[in-house]
Amino acid sequence: MNVVELSGVTKEYPGGVAALRGIDLTVAAGELLSIVGPSGSGKSTLLHIVGTLDRPTAGRVAIAGHDIAALSDRSLSALRSRHVGFVFQSFHLVPGISARANVAEGLLYSGLPRAARTRRAEAALERVGLGDRMDHRPHELSGGQKQRVAIARAVAGEPDLLLADEPTGALDSASGESVMELLHELNRDGATIAVITHDQEIAARLPRSVRIRDGEVVSDVRRPAGRTAAQ
Repeated sequence: MNVVELSGVTKEYPGGVAALRGIDLTVAAGELLSIVGPSGSGKSTLLHIVGTLDRPTAGRVAIAGHDIAALSDRSLSALRSRHVGFVFQSFHLVPGISARANVAEGLLYSGLPRAARTRRAEAALERVGLGDRMDHRPHELSGGQKQRVAIARAVAGEPDLLLADEPTGALDSASGESVMELLHELNRDGATIAVITHDQEIAARLPRSVRIRDGEVVSDVRRPAGRTAAQ
């Protein structure tokens, strides 16, 4: 099954600025890949399109088998909450509440009762190695731990696709290494993960690297098993 299918996708902004120019991209279930490019390459716009945060000017976008052109804004929000998880560089945790509550908050629109949201939050925090930090608030956590909470929040709803936008950008090298190892572990457990980054070293360590420049895919490299630095 393909989790992401983009065909001929373009995105233009007022003034004729073309951020994406005819993007074709397919991501199969269970893949771990990078979308890599310099600032201004169009990778952030691509993140917004794949994450259904924005609609293309032209072309077809299907996420988890759903053609987004056929969906109302409300239906698109529902699809996003069920099928896509986001991890951002700046964590986006709510200050003053526990790690458990932060993760559970990400399930508010899941339709699950509060007790079930709490159980899922606790299971997700255990999964990312923070079973002993559930009651800690963001200011009591290190940068790496905050990012693990953010990842737990993203995977608690068991989305079809996890989008990690510069997930190590705000971390020191040791914490960044730990977060990348966690993403590899989640992928081995079956998660489909796309890492959006400008970091060539991170991109080189993933099984597949899609390189974006000037709004176009300029290369799409798949590495044989055993050829990535993390393996």
